[in-house]
Amino acid sequence: MRGLEPVLKGQRLTLVEPRRADLRKAIPVDLRQRMTGATVTTLGRRAKYGLIDTDRGDTLLFHLGMSGRWRVDPSELLPHDHLLIGTGAGRTVALNDPRRFGFLDLWATEDIANYPPFLSMGPEPLGPDLTAAYLLEALEGRGASIKAMLLDQRIVAGLGNIYVCEALHMAKIAPSRAAGRISLFRLERLVEAIRTVLTAAILAGGSSLRDYVRPDGELGYFSKQWRVYGREGEACECGTTVRRRTEGGRSTFWCPKCQRG
Repeated sequence: MRGLEPVLKGQRLTLVEPRRADLRKAIPVDLRQRMTGATVTTLGRRAKYGLIDTDRGDTLLFHLGMSGRWRVDPSELLPHDHLLIGTGAGRTVALNDPRRFGFLDLWATEDIANYPPFLSMGPEPLGPDLTAAYLLEALEGRGASIKAMLLDQRIVAGLGNIYVCEALHMAKIAPSRAAGRISLFRLERLVEAIRTVLTAAILAGGSSLRDYVRPDGELGYFSKQWRVYGREGEACECGTTVRRRTEGGRSTFWCPKCQRG
């Protein structure tokens, strides 16, 4: 969203062109009609959803799925550029999604809190509502692992696998530890770690995996700072070998010495 903001904010949309009827689900049939001629007022985010508000009271929501990305001022169109947006300033952005796991939707801006996927979401990880006291109450009696609980969007919105692994390592909490058995003191340390890891990742432009790049075409460089993620067999900062296991289709990376408890 930070990459799109300087291109779209305050701009009148002169071109809104869906280039197919659907991604993961159908693209609204009136998307072109409702967005063309509108002016972008604000750009925001809820969990992993991008929000583009307009002066017509509509919000364009998008999710990038696994392989989606925005391309700014592309020199040529690619086969998987599924939405084109042009501005009065002569700028263009293209939503590219080879796997089509992402989606587009429209919703009334004033009612955005009631957009169905948002109704059951937990607090934002960088917002004021994520506190150790909140986690202590939300995780009370939970026998599932703390890693599984942090990936549950009903507990915390928008945390992904990489950043959960990194935050748990920074907080020195074993990813397999039962969520309901973690003390308030450790949860305070975990909340601080989550914020530190996400802030550093945003400043670094994210973590580039496979073909992901930022809207400006640059790679995200947070992968250079990974403490344990993707480092199976390498030495942790303590000298112990980083381990990996797979559960639920996701890889968990951790240090058996730093994260014993």
